[in-house]
Amino acid sequence: MVVGGGISGLAAAHFYRQRNPSARVLILDNHDDFGGHARRNEFRPGGRLLLANGGTYAIQSPFPFSAVALGLMSELGIDPPALAKKYNVEGAYRGLTRAYFFDKETFGADRLVTGAPGGWQDSGRDGDWKSFVAKTPLPAELQQHILRIQEARVDWMPGRSSDEKKDRLSRMSYRDFLVNVVKADPRVLPFYQTGTHSLYGAGIDAVSALDCWAIKLSGFEGLNLQPGPHPRMGFTAKGYATPQAPYEFHFPDGNATIARLLVRILVPGSIPGRTAEDIVGAKVGYDHLDRKGSPVRIRLNSTAVRVRHAGDQAASGEVEITYARGRRAHTVRGKGVVMACWNMVIPYLCPELPQTQKEALRYGTKVPLVYTVVAVKNWQAFAALGVQYIACPGMYHSEIFLDQAVDIGGYTSPAKPEEPILVRMLRTPCQPGLPERDQHLAGHVDLLSTSFETFERNIRDQLARVLASGGFDPRRDIDAITVNRWPHGYAYEYNALFDPDWPEGERPCDLARKRFGRITIANSDADAAAYTDRAIDQAWRAVQELTA
Repeated sequence: MVVGGGISGLAAAHFYRQRNPSARVLILDNHDDFGGHARRNEFRPGGRLLLANGGTYAIQSPFPFSAVALGLMSELGIDPPALAKKYNVEGAYRGLTRAYFFDKETFGADRLVTGAPGGWQDSGRDGDWKSFVAKTPLPAELQQHILRIQEARVDWMPGRSSDEKKDRLSRMSYRDFLVNVVKADPRVLPFYQTGTHSLYGAGIDAVSALDCWAIKLSGFEGLNLQPGPHPRMGFTAKGYATPQAPYEFHFPDGNATIARLLVRILVPGSIPGRTAEDIVGAKVGYDHLDRKGSPVRIRLNSTAVRVRHAGDQAASGEVEITYARGRRAHTVRGKGVVMACWNMVIPYLCPELPQTQKEALRYGTKVPLVYTVVAVKNWQAFAALGVQYIACPGMYHSEIFLDQAVDIGGYTSPAKPEEPILVRMLRTPCQPGLPERDQHLAGHVDLLSTSFETFERNIRDQLARVLASGGFDPRRDIDAITVNRWPHGYAYEYNALFDPDWPEGERPCDLARKRFGRITIANSDADAAAYTDRAIDQAWRAVQELTA
């Protein structure tokens, strides 16, 4: 049995069936669809199908995929570099640039400034920061501070070796680096504050300066740091600091396609087609997922509430799961279970676990975030302004951008400004000034208590203000809005600013994922790394433990 129908749970079922082809597997998931954070959004503005990822976005990882993850991708027919080369639409937004929107509440005036030189990560190498900041509403002295951060080649830590500098950077936030080391005016911080939101789910006050150097933020050019990772870097930063062949492929619905391909194998006849290309437009036969007699059954809208051994844990040959569906509770038994759900809830589902393991499972705090998708009837406002990406560091959503153009199978992306398109918006509801895990807890409360009305009002207001000079009218131009709010989103990655330096094998995730009798634990939480390949790797490990 598997608790959790995300990519890790689906992969666990697949790996188990590979080892035991005659086995019967039941997958329970509390949502109305499989895939977990790999969720799919569908829109039909003007009758045309447009797809978006509601969660996990692309097939990429800071590190190369393991042999296990690569093997599964190959089995599913997914070759990311080949798919990127064949299906990414080159020049879809040719001539459109990046921009910043300075809002009056944060910066004193509403102003869209186009032609940003590669954004805050570019360090002025491929653009003219002087011309750009001159167009902003910032006072002249603050413009000079931004230019200093972006373009200065100063060794802020003279007399120290590269390793000594890296260690010092690992013990301060990027915010503190800018203010206390670079001596930037604190009034420029709002311009940079949200630059780490999409990767870390927190602002620059909660991300180490060393991690920010690794992901190529500005201000470090004169430090002459040696390339390569450092022990006190976070997982993602270590990957960015480790050179590898760059590629990125994004299915139109994100990694929901991976989940759909797994379901196609697990439940034959549930999704028509044979390839990773034709599945994008295929319709799922949901009535096939939980058919009596099928060797693999996926039972949606089924919330596990208790998991325990049937009898004494040391001698038991079965595990019992109680789950709620509708207004009834049901109980099922099996030879074992893979818990491929949020690790933080497992202590409540499995009360017989050792206390130290429960504490380790509770340590990780899921990273909250919002992926908002707005279907608009055309993208003429973006074309008129000459932009495809807009950073909005002071607003409700910190980023606005046109969806990546991918033509695959029978699915085609919008090619002309007159056509409907999906506009993506990112919100990270963190609370600056707190330790990272506390920021995430505050974000959970924010997302669980905010009404859709509040989201819609902010979305319409923000698009109206940001795109006003392009002629955008939210009442006329918006066709539909989907707010993918994830109070419990990314797996928590350990943070050198707030978490201890645990010895190898003694991190909370190492202790949390230990097998307990016939119960094993998967999900990306079990690796403290919010990436699809890690979810697959943990599914493999959990199955190996269960079948040992």
